Amino acid sequence: MKILVVHGPNLNLLGSREPGVYGAATLDLINSSLSALGGELGCTLSFFQSNHEGELVECIHGAVGEVDAIIINPAGLTHTSVVLRDALLATGLRFVEVHLSNIHAREEFRRVSLLADAAVGVICGFGPSSYLLGLRALAAEQ
Repeated sequence: MKILVVHGPNLNLLGSREPGVYGAATLDLINSSLSALGGELGCTLSFFQSNHEGELVECIHGAVGEVDAIIINPAGLTHTSVVLRDALLATGLRFVEVHLSNIHAREEFRRVSLLADAAVGVICGFGPSSYLLGLRALAAEQ
């Protein structure tokens, strides 16, 4: 199974950005952990991070015919991006939405996801393990 992992805006700053909320793990550490688990599960992973909505959309469009599913942490775009939602729906690819923090225990505006109802599932609040749980869920569906 081929899986694209998409990291949204500001996730390149993990490890130094609000560690009390997002933890101390860097994006490289998360990607390394995902790669290791992917190998165990027989999955091939590719990774993409951008702070630009249009680049994320282009990456998702480019995934058609290349991957079987997507793991996405849309970060702040979770609550605002109809464009990102439309891109995911247009591909027809299954996707899991993940978040490091529990978005339902945060500010009111963060509790709304424009992607959640279209996702296979949403995993939040488990730090870097949210990504690993998302990968396990997709791999179990093979």
